[in-house]
Amino acid sequence: MPAERAGYTVTMFLVDVSPSMGKFRPVEIPGAIDGEPDTIEMTNLEWSVQFVMLKIQEMIFNGRKTDQCGVILFGSEDTHNIINEKSGGYDHVSEYIPIGQPNAGTLAKLAALSPSTTSGDPIDALIVGIETQNEYLASKRTWTRKMVLLTDGENPIEVEDWETTTDKMNTLGISLAIIGVDFDDDELPFHEEDKTHMKRENEKFFHTFIAKVERGVIGNCDFALHELARPEIKQTKSALMGTLLRLGDVDARPEEAVEVLVKVSKCTAVARPKSWKKFARREFSEGEHVDPGKTVFAQLRMRTDYVLEPADGDAQATDKEEDEDEDVEMGEERPKKEPELIQKEDLVRGFKYGASYAPCPEGQFPRLSTRKGIDICGFFKAKQFRRELAMSEVQYVWADPASPMQQVALSSIVQAMYEKDTMAIARWVSRDGMDPKMGVFFPMMFDNVDCLMWVQMPFAEDVRNFPFASLDRLVTRKGEVLEQHPYLPTTEQMDAMENFVDAMDLMDAGEKDENGERQPWFDTRLSYNPAVHRTKQALFHGAIVTDLTTHPLPPPHPELLKYFEPPRRVLKRARTAIEECTRAFRVREVPKKVTRARKDGHNALPTPAPESQLELEPGRAPGRIVGTTRPLEDFKKNVARGDVEIVLKPFASRRTRSCWSACRSCVVSLLRYHEPQEDEIDAWNVFLRDLRKSCLDKQPGNQAFWEQVKESGRDLSLISKFEAARLGGKSNISESQAAEFIQQ
Repeated sequence: MPAERAGYTVTMFLVDVSPSMGKFRPVEIPGAIDGEPDTIEMTNLEWSVQFVMLKIQEMIFNGRKTDQCGVILFGSEDTHNIINEKSGGYDHVSEYIPIGQPNAGTLAKLAALSPSTTSGDPIDALIVGIETQNEYLASKRTWTRKMVLLTDGENPIEVEDWETTTDKMNTLGISLAIIGVDFDDDELPFHEEDKTHMKRENEKFFHTFIAKVERGVIGNCDFALHELARPEIKQTKSALMGTLLRLGDVDARPEEAVEVLVKVSKCTAVARPKSWKKFARREFSEGEHVDPGKTVFAQLRMRTDYVLEPADGDAQATDKEEDEDEDVEMGEERPKKEPELIQKEDLVRGFKYGASYAPCPEGQFPRLSTRKGIDICGFFKAKQFRRELAMSEVQYVWADPASPMQQVALSSIVQAMYEKDTMAIARWVSRDGMDPKMGVFFPMMFDNVDCLMWVQMPFAEDVRNFPFASLDRLVTRKGEVLEQHPYLPTTEQMDAMENFVDAMDLMDAGEKDENGERQPWFDTRLSYNPAVHRTKQALFHGAIVTDLTTHPLPPPHPELLKYFEPPRRVLKRARTAIEECTRAFRVREVPKKVTRARKDGHNALPTPAPESQLELEPGRAPGRIVGTTRPLEDFKKNVARGDVEIVLKPFASRRTRSCWSACRSCVVSLLRYHEPQEDEIDAWNVFLRDLRKSCLDKQPGNQAFWEQVKESGRDLSLISKFEAARLGGKSNISESQAAEFIQQ
């Protein structure tokens, strides 16, 4: 048989809709409120057809046009199949959904199924499915053929000459899965009580039937639904992209260079969950006819508009004109100029250059003159490779499959690198004129082929360094090296942590193999991305249920949560080491911070953590009340005591740059956090004029500090008439004068 490929498959679903499938059964679902499981009633058909819908959803999710299916019903009221049309017989078997690529309509048709009033024969359905599938695949001999039979086994079966059917299935290479409702399963384990004699005999027959099918399996429907939630990796075959591998200068010294035709494919690629789309209730115009009982949603799509905001100069000019206009009433809201809409064709691309922009009408500056291909720049020892700097997905580099000479050439390079235990530095250019990437080659020798593996490495600009003080060496301000300190680990603490790390070793925490030896607990091949598979499960579940309130999303499969918690065996082994660490490091439980509710309805801020017992030097010179260590806190305390005049005196005389920022913070605090009262407006304006005069006119002055004050802009300028009115006072300063003052 040819190897099974992803896609290129036709799956026939044979669904039993006999009256017995209308029997109700209790089904446990997750609780919507307290998490406790609830129980609802569903028919066997509604419950079991979820398996078919989930399997079809997988085909829709993968999106392959060559992944097709068809649905045949047995036990239907009418008869509609290709055998009956040609030669009669095979009654109550209908081709419900013709073979094709499934879509949302396929799921809707399956959800509309209901039990009939007559029974059907599953063997008849199998024969009709074989003929329907064979006729569709008459010219597609290499396609994979699958069948899924869904039944409860409660109806009579015509077992005469059934071996001919199994022989036909084996000849065509058809794989068959029989999913039985409440079939006995020793592995679950599950055994149905009060099973009817007919169902018991039918189950025995189905097991005998499957034993004759070369690629057959039979199972319980409950187990099959549970297994469908198991994470399943989408098999993706990477496309081979052609390029050139060069070793040496093929232009200047072609006799000393090597050029190999190679193909590139992905070894790893980031898998992301399906993105959710946004929908909104659609609004219709008056002339459109809409069913009043039907709600229509439409997908929201993003649109980009380019607008030009009014320039700052225009806004300042407008403010100046309004200040000079006597008719403008105080507190009246000024009209804002609307942004101007700009067409995309009128835009010019540019790059930010300091405070300005460098336009680039052509969209980009000239690129480097590069040539497509991969150039090996040199070799280095594999032990010098820093794995933490790898920054991309891994790529395979194969020799051209159609050229034996190219395969020999690349294989010789790979084997030489492997024998010398070396890696190569390579420069990759994907297309002519594209920016180059630097990476490394690692030799890889498989059973029947040799290849290189490439991963991108960072340039100097891509590396981020985060320096921090030593963890085992503490030096005081005087340069003394401390041997003992609460921040330095003791020998007891080091030994306790070393024992804890050894006890948490996962290399022997897994299951035992056939030789009785423990295997590693973590396996990358069995570690699935929860975001991908949980999103997929939610998507599938939402598509097969009609109401998420009554049918909430079931819990994730245990395989998805397999590595969420450390193994119990390791935790039990590490219990002593954990207690030793708790004692050595004097670990204490931190009490939870409780937010106290104020009488006015506001919540108080969380209680701050206790400060260090280390008392800091305030840094106050003799006769000063504001220190250099915490000047802003000292300033606020003095403001509260009414010592503002004394505090503000030394501002203009401070010469160190470290004090300028603190001084400006004090000025901002005085204006923003202690708003001037009615009788303090004039005092603020006088103070600010004196401060500017002291910094700019008097000697020695402090122009650099005034420049920092100017950076605060209009918020730190004189109080104008408009602001004074808000504070309940008066001022003779206009808005334009206040804006002009801070810029001088």
